[in-house]
Amino acid sequence: MLLAIDVGNTNLTFGLFDEKGEIVTSFRMTTKIPRTSDEYGIMVLNLLQAKGAGREMIEDIMIASVVPGVMHSLTSGMIKYLGKKPYVVGVGTKTGLKLPVANPAEMGADRIVDAVAGRELYGGPVLVIDFGTATTYDLILEDGTFLAGITSPGIKISANALWNEAAKLPEIEIKKPDSILAKNTITSMQAGLVYGYIGQVEYIIRKVKEEAGIDKMFVVATGGLGRIICDETKLVDKYDADLTLKGIYLTYKKQRR
Repeated sequence: MLLAIDVGNTNLTFGLFDEKGEIVTSFRMTTKIPRTSDEYGIMVLNLLQAKGAGREMIEDIMIASVVPGVMHSLTSGMIKYLGKKPYVVGVGTKTGLKLPVANPAEMGADRIVDAVAGRELYGGPVLVIDFGTATTYDLILEDGTFLAGITSPGIKISANALWNEAAKLPEIEIKKPDSILAKNTITSMQAGLVYGYIGQVEYIIRKVKEEAGIDKMFVVATGGLGRIICDETKLVDKYDADLTLKGIYLTYKKQRR
């Protein structure tokens, strides 16, 4: 089995894949807490065992990371406790994509594996939206060309800015209120955040289609709070919570070939 690890700015997400490419189990831990290699190794080993997966079941490990600071401890922990040296998505990784950008090394590993999964699972042209710490929009053509990418502040970043920069505004739960016609501070903030973000997503999708000259493209979304947004718009064709992990698995299979 493959242990796929997505290292994001907020969370590390782990997915265990069987030979058919199905996710057997998954779990998360926060990225924010500094950990030693022993802590990573023991925690991952214990979480796998709690999910009914032993060390002997892990054939390989692949990591897609946008947080360089955790990589030494994480990879060392995997080697010491799972006995496998992880593949790391980066320069030289086979993806099947064409990246006509100024510096491909600057492109985040999460965006690369999202693009791989979007193209292989949903065809092309495909617009992949990842609602992470930042929200990213990536357009991939049918032949695997990465045509364009857009980056905006994530919903949580926008929310944090709202209550951290405005002294009288409280920290709130991010959810869609019953109506945009809010009648108190909390629902007014929720309305602005959620409905405002829906508007951003829909405008960017329409603008990408217009400027790319592509009327028909599949739009797939993933990540964190994305489901809240995707449930409220018809412009997103599919919400796939495990898209990034699937992209890591599909990228791993290309290395084995």
